[in-house]
Amino acid sequence: MYENFHGNAEAQRVLQEMVRGQRMPQTILLAGPEGIGKATLARRFAASIVGHPELIEQDDLSLDKNQEVIAEREKWTAEKRNDDPIVFNSHPDFLTFCPEGPLRQISIPQMRLLKERAQYGPLKGPRKVFLIDQIDRANEQAANSLLKTLEEPPGYLIIVATATNSYDLLPTIRSRSVPIYLTPLSKPEMTAFAQEKGLKDIDRRIALAAGSPGLAMSIELPAYDKRRAQMLALLGAACGVLPWADWAKTSEALNASRTEKLENHLKVLYLLLDDLLLLRCEARNPVLRNFDIQRELEGLVRVITFEWIQKAVKKTDELVDLLRRNIQKGIALDAMVLELRGSIRL
Repeated sequence: MYENFHGNAEAQRVLQEMVRGQRMPQTILLAGPEGIGKATLARRFAASIVGHPELIEQDDLSLDKNQEVIAEREKWTAEKRNDDPIVFNSHPDFLTFCPEGPLRQISIPQMRLLKERAQYGPLKGPRKVFLIDQIDRANEQAANSLLKTLEEPPGYLIIVATATNSYDLLPTIRSRSVPIYLTPLSKPEMTAFAQEKGLKDIDRRIALAAGSPGLAMSIELPAYDKRRAQMLALLGAACGVLPWADWAKTSEALNASRTEKLENHLKVLYLLLDDLLLLRCEARNPVLRNFDIQRELEGLVRVITFEWIQKAVKKTDELVDLLRRNIQKGIALDAMVLELRGSIRL
C-alpha cells in the first residue's frame, strides 16, 4: 500500500495494479468526500510512475507555503490571474492545477495552459502526470476546454482529476474517465489516524470529519465554533425560537467581516441541519456531528417539522449554487431567515 495513506485499501490496490501491469488509463477520476485523501492518493500514484516523491509532495496544496500563494493570489485582479494561471510544478513531469481566486474555481486560462503543457513530452521518463484537483470547481467553459485535451491526449500523458461529486461534471468528461470512488474511513481507522497524528479533541474531530482524515486534521475548532454559533442564531431566528433582533446582530457582524467566506458558513449549516434531521426523525441514539450541543439542537427540534428542515436544506442548496456569482452573504442569509421564519407558525 502507498506509504502513510490511510483507508481505501481497494482504491490503492487498483492504482498499484495499473502501474505494475503498465495498463494505465489516460484519464482517472478520483471521487469522494472532501478531505478523504483524493489528491494525496493522486500524488502517491504519480510518484510511483515518474519517481521523486519528495518533489511531488512539495505540490501538496495543504502546505503552508502553497496556501500562502493561493491566498495572495486572491488579492489579484481577475485579469492578472488570467494572464498568469496558477500551476504547481516542483517535478518536471508532474503538474498540479487547482481552484483559485475568491470563488475558488478552475479557470479557462488554466485549462488552456494544461492543453499547452500537454504538448511537451516528459523530461525524465516515459510518462507525464497532470493532477486537476477539484475539477468539479470548473465552470462549463473551462470544462469544455479540458474536454478537447481528454478527447485526444498524447500517449505519454496521464490526467488524474479529483471531485467531491462526480455528477457535477459534464457527462462527456465522466465518460472519458475511469472512475475510482473513495469512501469514508471507519471509526477505528479514523481513531488510529488521529492518534498517529497526535490530534487533540479526537472525539469532536472524528464526529465532524465523518470519515475524512483530511478534515479531522485541518479543522480549526475555534473558528468552527464561531461559525456554528452564528448558524445556530440563523436557525433559531428562522424557526422563531429567537427574535429577529438577535439574528440582526449576527448578520451585521458577518457583513462586517471581509475574510469570512459564505461557503464556510454553509458547510456548518449543512452539518447542523443533518443533526436536526436525525433528531426530528427520533432516531434511537443518533450519532450527531455536533454532539456537544445536543441540548440546543433539541430545543430547535421541538418547533420545527420535517418539511421545514427540507425547505431549509433546499434554501441552503440554492445559496451554494449562487456562490460562484459572488453574492452578498448578509443579504442572502437575511432572505433565507425571513423565508423560513414565514413558514413557521409564530
